[in-house]
Amino acid sequence: MSTYSSFYINGQWVQPSTTASLSVYDSVTEQVMATIPAGGATDVDAAAKAARAAFDSWSGLPREERAKFMSRIGDALAGRMDEIATVIPRKQA
Repeated sequence: MSTYSSFYINGQWVQPSTTASLSVYDSVTEQVMATIPAGGATDVDAAAKAARAAFDSWSGLPREERAKFMSRIGDALAGRMDEIATVIPRKQA
């Protein structure tokens, strides 16, 4: 079982504003496969503010520069495709 205890907000891993957590269940075995922080309004606000602040600089980049970033993200996801293909179908919505 995997346990995650922080959020990635504004370029850094931060502790949630609450101690609440959520269980992620394996849809095949119905066993808990991970726990994740539940977070709260403070966490949502921090993430939304960080996203809004990043938008101006992101949208100001030339299209080619944004495309390079997107390609790097795609490459990183492709490198984890086996893991993603295993985990996504197992989790319950």
